[in-house]
Amino acid sequence: MDVPELLEAASLLVPEEIATENDLTVGDVWEYLTEDAWEVAFGLLEDLGGARHLPLGFWERMADAAEQLRMKRSAAWCHWRCHETRYGVIRADLTLRPASETRRRTPLPGAGTLRPMWDIGHRTPAGEPDLAIAALWVEVTPFLEPGGRATARLAPFTPARWQHLRPGRAITLHEGRPPAGTAVVLEVRGPAGPGALHAPVPPRHADGRG
Repeated sequence: MDVPELLEAASLLVPEEIATENDLTVGDVWEYLTEDAWEVAFGLLEDLGGARHLPLGFWERMADAAEQLRMKRSAAWCHWRCHETRYGVIRADLTLRPASETRRRTPLPGAGTLRPMWDIGHRTPAGEPDLAIAALWVEVTPFLEPGGRATARLAPFTPARWQHLRPGRAITLHEGRPPAGTAVVLEVRGPAGPGALHAPVPPRHADGRG
């Protein structure tokens, strides 16, 4: 499909009653499509996708359209949402330790390319932390400075190991010793469709939605 066909197909998966904060609906998307304002229509569809949990097909078509439009940030975000639709959502309030207290001296990339280790409560037979891997997406900002705080989304490499998490649970981010930060779980939501207990981490993308 070309871009207009992909956006039209995505728009058909958006219920007409959904509206953005500015009261724009899928009807407005169709108007932009008739005017060949594809990037504007894409942005509005992206906003509508944040207002309601939409099916996997919506995000797949959006990802394809973003790639054809060479919108790397949005393509990365849509692929991330595809992964969350398949395997569930984990959001947490993340606080990084200051640069003086950890090995990290540079901002942490927030667009899903980093795959750090996490202490989520599992222990080895010897009683040591049995760390788990999860890709990291920082909401709102593309980077998080040492000592910074932001809401983050996690994509576990092995989702079954994370099923015990509940809102309020504290977990620890590791990039070596000492730990790089701490997080408090805000939201845990299961997959919207048929999931998989051993899901791959989302593919690496050049950039992401900030």
